[in-house]
Amino acid sequence: MVNDFDFGQVNGMRAANAKLSMRDISIEFPGVKALSNVNFDLESGQIRALIGANGAGKSTLMKVLSGVNSHYSGKIYIDDEECEIRSPKAAKNLGIEIVYQEVDVALVSNLTVGENIMLNSLANKMGKKQIVNWNDIRKTAKETLKRLGMDIDVRKIVSELSLAEKQMVLIARAVVEQCKFLILDEPTAPLSITETENFFKIIRNLAKSENVGIVFISHRLAELFEICEHITIMKDGMVVKDMPITSDLTINQIVEYMLGRKFDDNYPKQTVDIGDVLLDVRNLTERNHKVVNINMQVKKGEIVGVCGLVGAGKTELCKTLFGAYRACSGDICLNGKKINPKNPTQAVTRGLALVPEERRKEGVFVTDPLYANITVSSLNKFTNKIRFVSKSKQRTAARTKINELGIKTPNENQVVALLSGGNQQKVVVGKWLVSDSEIYIFDEPTKGVDVGAKRDIFQLIEGLAAQGKGVIYASCEFSEILAIADRVYVLFDGEIVKEMDVKDTNEKELLYYSTGGR
Repeated sequence: MVNDFDFGQVNGMRAANAKLSMRDISIEFPGVKALSNVNFDLESGQIRALIGANGAGKSTLMKVLSGVNSHYSGKIYIDDEECEIRSPKAAKNLGIEIVYQEVDVALVSNLTVGENIMLNSLANKMGKKQIVNWNDIRKTAKETLKRLGMDIDVRKIVSELSLAEKQMVLIARAVVEQCKFLILDEPTAPLSITETENFFKIIRNLAKSENVGIVFISHRLAELFEICEHITIMKDGMVVKDMPITSDLTINQIVEYMLGRKFDDNYPKQTVDIGDVLLDVRNLTERNHKVVNINMQVKKGEIVGVCGLVGAGKTELCKTLFGAYRACSGDICLNGKKINPKNPTQAVTRGLALVPEERRKEGVFVTDPLYANITVSSLNKFTNKIRFVSKSKQRTAARTKINELGIKTPNENQVVALLSGGNQQKVVVGKWLVSDSEIYIFDEPTKGVDVGAKRDIFQLIEGLAAQGKGVIYASCEFSEILAIADRVYVLFDGEIVKEMDVKDTNEKELLYYSTGGR
């Protein structure tokens, strides 16, 4: 539960009013004009939504503001005074902080919570060879978390925290450093319903009590009406709409601005003939009991949903099936034969594929080119006569998949880190399409992607089912389960509590069982 608190007490005073203006911001990468004469404004105490389809330029714009993309043209003003932001340090000195969707990139995993919150203070003291008062470090961090309404042990190692707790650590760090403007990139993507409600309360108090201007980037469009006052919509590197959020504004209108066309949010599910049992899981228990006594089947051509709230065990089940987590009992059978993979390598060779939730951390090599990522799961197909990997074969296969999947990139040599979130997800899926697996496991595949990319992913998944493949689709988005799956298993506390045909259920019933209803 988040308590009411006074952020002014953290820094000793309420932050002064401030105004941020970005004018005619443009930036180019090799082969791509990512931003074209963009104007963007933010004021103290305001929560402004910044949205757009994947590749629209919103993250690129915020990386300009946070000093990551330094080669921009245009001007940035704070309180009508022009300022240069050519490095993250320059942004921090101006009171600009960013919390990325992949929170681990900004945290030191083997340090404590307190050390991460006070990281910049520690770095300054150690750089100047000053004595660090560890009691003061822990005390300030603890007080900041307390006022954020979070009960996190400041001595706990960050690697042991949940994603929601890691976000709070980063926000606490921003508060300690007297942040004026805070950028939040897909902050609610990994959060449960309760965690999201608590998070919104924190954000409202940050804006109103501490006078922080907040940029809120999210593909969960319904959230914008709950937390934001103003919305800026981008498309193809330009701002196409900038307006207040009013009662007569609809989600469909927002989507139409994002995509530049009319959008029907009813996804027409294809009819596929379902065959014999392909995957049969019997009494499967993970050795740390993160999932217990799992019994489930997937048939040829069938899309099986696995749903539950955050923490229910969806990811743990996916990773246990894939051999990333070890099972202590039970069997996994494919085409009637026990396969029981002890590691991901065995899972791949035996016909399983996993598209993980944390795609940047576990699904792609972000610093490698696109062609290397697409072919990495099936390198044996791209060797020459003396068993060396042929880059020309890799590039040819990659170009084919780029066209088939509609990946937006200048060419197959582009580094994956420079692609948008939706295009990165297509790369993760693409590498398994090349491998030609039997069972495809998707863990939150549409996390952080826009509605247009979501449709593309749905079509990819249905294309796999049409080929007779078996698909497991794990998600806490009940509407997606109902749109794409044939059957659904509901998880609660690591156990399957209900199995249903999708045509016979609804979101309300899925939520009932996901919260422990029996």
